[in-house]
Amino acid sequence: MPPGRPTVSYMTLSAPYFVAVITTELATDVEGYDEAAVRMESLVNGYAGFLGVESVRDGSGRGISVSYWRDLADLQAWRRDVEHRATMLRGQERWYQRYHVRVARVEREYQWDESEGLGLHGDEADRSV
Repeated sequence: MPPGRPTVSYMTLSAPYFVAVITTELATDVEGYDEAAVRMESLVNGYAGFLGVESVRDGSGRGISVSYWRDLADLQAWRRDVEHRATMLRGQERWYQRYHVRVARVEREYQWDESEGLGLHGDEADRSV
Protein backbone atom coordinates (compact mmCIF):
# COMPACT_ATOMS: atom_id res chain seq x y z
CA MET A 1 0.00 0.00 0.00
CA PRO A 2 1.25 3.51 -0.68
CA PRO A 3 2.42 5.42 2.41
CA GLY A 4 -0.48 6.98 4.28
CA ARG A 5 -3.06 4.99 2.32
CA PRO A 6 -5.90 3.76 4.52
CA THR A 7 -6.30 0.09 5.28
CA VAL A 8 -9.58 -1.57 6.20
CA SER A 9 -12.30 0.94 7.09
CA TYR A 10 -15.18 -1.45 7.81
CA MET A 11 -17.54 0.26 5.39
CA THR A 12 -21.27 -0.25 5.81
CA LEU A 13 -23.28 -0.29 2.59
CA SER A 14 -26.84 -1.16 1.66
CA ALA A 15 -27.07 -4.50 -0.14
CA PRO A 16 -27.31 -5.53 -2.86
CA TYR A 17 -24.08 -4.29 -4.40
CA PHE A 18 -21.09 -5.82 -6.19
CA VAL A 19 -17.53 -6.40 -5.03
CA ALA A 20 -14.30 -7.10 -6.85
CA VAL A 21 -11.94 -8.97 -4.54
CA ILE A 22 -8.33 -8.88 -5.74
CA THR A 23 -5.63 -10.90 -4.01
CA THR A 24 -2.10 -10.08 -5.10
CA GLU A 25 1.51 -11.00 -4.55
CA LEU A 26 4.05 -8.33 -5.41
CA ALA A 27 7.26 -8.97 -7.32
CA THR A 28 10.59 -7.78 -5.96
CA ASP A 29 10.80 -4.74 -8.27
CA VAL A 30 7.93 -2.46 -7.35
CA GLU A 31 9.38 0.83 -8.54
CA GLY A 32 6.48 3.04 -9.61
CA TYR A 33 3.84 0.84 -7.97
CA ASP A 34 2.88 3.26 -5.19
CA GLU A 35 2.49 6.13 -7.64
CA ALA A 36 0.35 4.01 -9.95
CA ALA A 37 -1.83 2.86 -7.02
CA VAL A 38 -2.41 6.47 -5.95
CA ARG A 39 -3.28 7.41 -9.55
CA MET A 40 -5.74 4.50 -9.90
CA GLU A 41 -7.39 5.43 -6.60
CA SER A 42 -7.80 9.00 -7.82
CA LEU A 43 -9.18 7.84 -11.16
CA VAL A 44 -11.65 5.30 -9.75
CA ASN A 45 -13.04 7.85 -7.28
CA GLY A 46 -14.49 9.70 -10.27
CA TYR A 47 -16.35 6.66 -11.61
CA ALA A 48 -20.13 6.42 -11.41
CA GLY A 49 -21.20 3.64 -9.11
CA PHE A 50 -17.89 3.35 -7.25
CA LEU A 51 -18.72 3.05 -3.54
CA GLY A 52 -15.26 2.62 -2.00
CA VAL A 53 -12.32 0.30 -1.43
CA GLU A 54 -10.67 -1.49 1.49
CA SER A 55 -7.09 -2.76 1.20
CA VAL A 56 -4.42 -4.45 3.29
CA ARG A 57 -0.95 -5.78 2.50
CA ASP A 58 1.41 -7.79 4.70
CA GLY A 59 5.17 -7.37 5.00
CA SER A 60 5.89 -10.06 2.40
CA GLY A 61 3.95 -8.29 -0.37
CA ARG A 62 0.72 -10.31 -0.24
CA GLY A 63 -2.36 -8.14 -0.30
CA ILE A 64 -6.09 -8.07 -0.73
CA SER A 65 -8.28 -5.24 -1.96
CA VAL A 66 -12.05 -5.18 -2.08
CA SER A 67 -13.70 -2.55 -4.25
CA TYR A 68 -17.41 -1.88 -3.89
CA TRP A 69 -19.74 -1.08 -6.79
CA ARG A 70 -23.40 -0.10 -7.13
CA ASP A 71 -23.92 -2.53 -10.01
CA LEU A 72 -22.09 -4.80 -12.42
CA ALA A 73 -22.29 -2.34 -15.33
CA ASP A 74 -20.35 0.27 -13.31
CA LEU A 75 -17.68 -2.28 -12.40
CA GLN A 76 -17.40 -3.37 -16.03
CA ALA A 77 -16.99 0.26 -17.15
CA TRP A 78 -14.04 0.59 -14.74
CA ARG A 79 -12.55 -2.64 -16.09
CA ARG A 80 -12.67 -1.16 -19.62
CA ASP A 81 -11.09 2.19 -18.66
CA VAL A 82 -8.09 2.73 -20.97
CA GLU A 83 -5.74 4.04 -18.27
CA HIS A 84 -6.79 1.29 -15.85
CA ARG A 85 -6.17 -1.40 -18.50
CA ALA A 86 -2.70 0.03 -19.27
CA THR A 87 -1.88 -0.01 -15.54
CA MET A 88 -3.10 -3.62 -15.24
CA LEU A 89 -0.74 -4.61 -18.07
CA ARG A 90 2.14 -2.76 -16.39
CA GLY A 91 1.30 -4.69 -13.23
CA GLN A 92 1.59 -8.00 -15.08
CA GLU A 93 4.87 -6.94 -16.68
CA ARG A 94 6.50 -5.54 -13.58
CA TRP A 95 4.81 -5.35 -10.18
CA TYR A 96 2.94 -8.61 -9.63
CA GLN A 97 4.07 -12.20 -9.37
CA ARG A 98 0.41 -13.19 -9.44
CA TYR A 99 -3.09 -11.96 -8.76
CA HIS A 100 -6.57 -13.43 -8.53
CA VAL A 101 -9.79 -11.48 -9.10
CA ARG A 102 -13.21 -12.54 -7.88
CA VAL A 103 -16.42 -10.62 -8.62
CA ALA A 104 -19.54 -11.22 -6.55
CA ARG A 105 -22.94 -9.76 -5.74
CA VAL A 106 -23.44 -9.08 -2.04
CA GLU A 107 -26.98 -9.92 -1.02
CA ARG A 108 -26.71 -8.91 2.62
CA GLU A 109 -24.21 -7.89 5.24
CA TYR A 110 -23.95 -7.56 8.98
CA GLN A 111 -21.29 -6.49 11.42
CA TRP A 112 -20.36 -6.79 15.06
CA ASP A 113 -18.54 -4.40 17.37
CA GLU A 114 -17.15 -5.29 20.78
CA SER A 115 -19.32 -2.59 22.36
CA GLU A 116 -22.34 -4.81 21.55
CA GLY A 117 -21.10 -7.57 23.83
CA LEU A 118 -20.99 -11.26 23.01
CA GLY A 119 -23.75 -13.08 21.15
CA LEU A 120 -25.62 -12.71 17.88
CA HIS A 121 -27.60 -9.50 17.49
CA GLY A 122 -30.40 -8.23 15.25
CA ASP A 123 -30.58 -9.63 11.74
CA GLU A 124 -27.56 -11.85 12.38
CA ALA A 125 -29.40 -13.79 15.08
CA ASP A 126 -32.37 -14.51 12.81
CA ARG A 127 -30.49 -15.90 9.77
CA SER A 128 -28.87 -19.23 9.06
CA VAL A 129 -26.43 -17.73 6.51
